Amino acid sequence: MAKNLVPDRCPAYMEGMKRWIPFLKSEKTVAVVRLSGMIAAGGRGLSDEKTGLMLERAFTKGKPSAVALLINSPGGSPVQSSLIAARIRRLSDEKGIPVFAFVEDVAASGGYWLATAADEIYVDQSSVLGSIGVISAGFGLENFIERHGVNRRVYTAGKSKSMLDPFKAEKPEDVERLKDILEQIHEVFIDHVKTRRAGKLNEEQDLFNGEVRIGAKAVEAGLADGIGHLSTVMKERFGEKCRFRNYGVKRGILSRFGAGAADGMIGAIEERVEFTRYGL
Repeated sequence: MAKNLVPDRCPAYMEGMKRWIPFLKSEKTVAVVRLSGMIAAGGRGLSDEKTGLMLERAFTKGKPSAVALLINSPGGSPVQSSLIAARIRRLSDEKGIPVFAFVEDVAASGGYWLATAADEIYVDQSSVLGSIGVISAGFGLENFIERHGVNRRVYTAGKSKSMLDPFKAEKPEDVERLKDILEQIHEVFIDHVKTRRAGKLNEEQDLFNGEVRIGAKAVEAGLADGIGHLSTVMKERFGEKCRFRNYGVKRGILSRFGAGAADGMIGAIEERVEFTRYGL
């Protein structure tokens, strides 16, 4: 004689019913999005183009109770940082889903910009946070080419078209113009942090001079909300049985087969240099 498939004797039946009957209690899901590496348009870094589809899926697939950002980035492009953070905020507001950031080794400069897209930021005791500033770096090669008998020939229309040419001596007016650009971007960064961390920042500290803070010091400064790791904090919020669904930036098909190896190597070196700035 066949047994009756009653709910209390058939876990598979109950699991299926939970998906379709909204008043039946079910385990909550947290979408985990990994944002790791330098932030840059194109190449191997994080960009709005590369992270866009991943973020859209994280906020929509399976109706998650929250989205958790795992951040490990030394920064990079301010524009790409802004675009990614803006997308996260738009999706959070549209879907009514809270966002939590968990900093691993570092969330500095643009990496911290990404962290501030979250409603709450958690760090490890040794995490590096901050570096709320803007930097531009390059090389001066005018003496090198002169020693090797190389003549630089540049023709422009517009007196500011060839600014800070690395093969020519610096012009004071070009340096001042660059500093003005950096100051403008810095003000945008500061306004963003003040808006996202309103009421949390320690106003007695100078938080916008480019310095970094570690773990508890970052919490004390108001750059983060507490010390905590993803699994522990999320289970405290959404129950011990909450499930995690992981998302990450996928490598392009060409890079999987070794295409663009030279570009990848250069990108890896640049990224390593950026992490090294924070002792990592």
